[in-house]
Amino acid sequence: MGTADIGLIGLAVMGENLVLNMESRGFSVAVYNRTASRTDTFMQGRGAGKKITGCRSLAELAAALSRPRKAMIMVKAGGAVDDTIEQLLEVFEKGDIIIDGGNSNYQDTIRRTAYVESRGLFYIGTGVSGGEEGALTGPSIMPGGSPAAWASVKPVLQAISARVDDGSPCCDWVGENGAGHFVKMVHNGIEYGDMQLICETYDLMKNVLGLSYGEMGDVFDEWNRGYLNSYLIEITRDILRYKDEDGRPLAEKILDTAGQKGTGKWTGIAALEFGVPLTLIGEAVFGRCLSAAKNERVRASKIFSGPRPVPPADKTAFIKDLEKALYAAKVVSYAQGYLLMREAAKEYKWNLNYGGIALMWRGGCIIRSVFLGKIKEAFDKKPDLENLLLDPFFTGIIEDAQDSWRRTAAVAIQNGIPAPALISALAYFDGYRSERLPANLLQAQRDYFGAHTYERIDKPRGEFFHTNWTGHGGTTSASTYTA
Repeated sequence: MGTADIGLIGLAVMGENLVLNMESRGFSVAVYNRTASRTDTFMQGRGAGKKITGCRSLAELAAALSRPRKAMIMVKAGGAVDDTIEQLLEVFEKGDIIIDGGNSNYQDTIRRTAYVESRGLFYIGTGVSGGEEGALTGPSIMPGGSPAAWASVKPVLQAISARVDDGSPCCDWVGENGAGHFVKMVHNGIEYGDMQLICETYDLMKNVLGLSYGEMGDVFDEWNRGYLNSYLIEITRDILRYKDEDGRPLAEKILDTAGQKGTGKWTGIAALEFGVPLTLIGEAVFGRCLSAAKNERVRASKIFSGPRPVPPADKTAFIKDLEKALYAAKVVSYAQGYLLMREAAKEYKWNLNYGGIALMWRGGCIIRSVFLGKIKEAFDKKPDLENLLLDPFFTGIIEDAQDSWRRTAAVAIQNGIPAPALISALAYFDGYRSERLPANLLQAQRDYFGAHTYERIDKPRGEFFHTNWTGHGGTTSASTYTA
C-alpha cells in the first residue's frame, strides 16, 4: 500500500502549483501527466527534492496512494475529464475518491457524481479560483459532490486554501453533486461582470474625461484604499501604470478583443433556464462577444459617427460619481448572482450557506474584496434574505449612489460611450423597485395574438382570464408558463 496523501493528474500550470501548495503544507503528493515528459520536467525542476512522487501510469499512481485513495484531476473540462475518470475506475477501488478541480459544467458534475457513486466510489467536483498565483499560495476552493467524501478531503483542501484575517479557510463544503461547480460558475459570472464594469469606468475616464494612464492608475489606487478595495481594482491600477519598453502604457497597445472560456456563458444560460434576470452578467458576456467582432467594428466606425465628447465641467465630481456608480452596479451584480444560486438550490435541493459562500470568496479568488464581508454579514443576519438589495447596508449603498449612478449613465449615453453593464444594472434596479411594470400590456398582447390569458388586479391571484379581443377569436385559451 502506498503512502502518498493525495494524487494529482494534469501538470499544467494550475496543476503544478497546486502540487507545490499541497507539498508545502506537509502533504506527500503523487503526480501523473499523460505526456510523461512533462512529469519528468517537473520532477527534475520545481518538484525536485520534495515529497512528490512522479508516476508513469495511473496504475502506478494508484499504487502510490494511501487508502482511501484521493486523486485530483486538473485537465481540460469536457471529454478529457470523463476519459480520466474511466481510467481511474480501472485502478481505484470502492471507497476511493476522485476530485475534479477544473472548470467543469455543473450538469456534468451532477452526472459524474451519480456515475462514480454507482461504481462504489466517491466524487468531488470543486471550483478552484485564484489563478496561477492562488493555486500556489492559497486559492478559494468550493467543493461539492459526495458528502461522505468530505471528511477525507477536508484536511487537504482547507489546508491549501486561502485564509481570511481571522484564520478561517476560504474553503468549506458547498453541497451535493454539482453544487460546488455551480457556485464556481456563478463566481466566474460575477467576475465577468466586475471586469466589464471596471472596463466601462476606464473607458469613461479615458474618452470623456481625457485622463492619462498615469492619472487613471492614481484614481484606481485611491479607490483601492476605500470601499472598492479588491483584487480586480488593485490589478487594474497596476496594469494602467505599466509601461512598455518604449515608455508608453502597455495597455494601450493591447488589441481590444476579449477572450472567454465559457463559464460566463454557462452562467447566462443557467439564468435563462431558471428565469433569473441576470442582466449585468449577460451584458458582460455579450460585451466580450461584441469585442471579438473587431474587423466589423472597424468598418462600422468608418460609416457611423457618434456625438462629440463633452466632458463634465467638474472632473473631480464626476470621478466621485464614477466610484459610486461602479459600487452600486457591483452590488446589483452580486445580488443577481445570489438570486441565481438560490433558484438552483431550490431546483436541486442544495442547502447552500450563502454567508459561507461569501466567506469562501473573501480570499484567494479573483473577485476577493472587503465588500464580501458585508455580504456574509447580511446572510448571517438573515439566511433567507430574498435579495441582497433588501439588506439595510446595501439598501443604504444604493440610496446614496443613486444620483451619481444616473449621472454617470447619462454622461455615457450623451457621449456615445458604451456602458451596457453599468446601465443594465441601473435598469434592473429601476425595474426591481417598481410597484407596477408595463407587463400588463405585454400580457394583453400575448392574450390578443395567442390566447395566453392574463390575471386581473381586481381578482384573486391564480385566476386566469381570456378576452376575445377581435370579436372573432373564440373563447379557447392556450397554456402558459411562468419563467
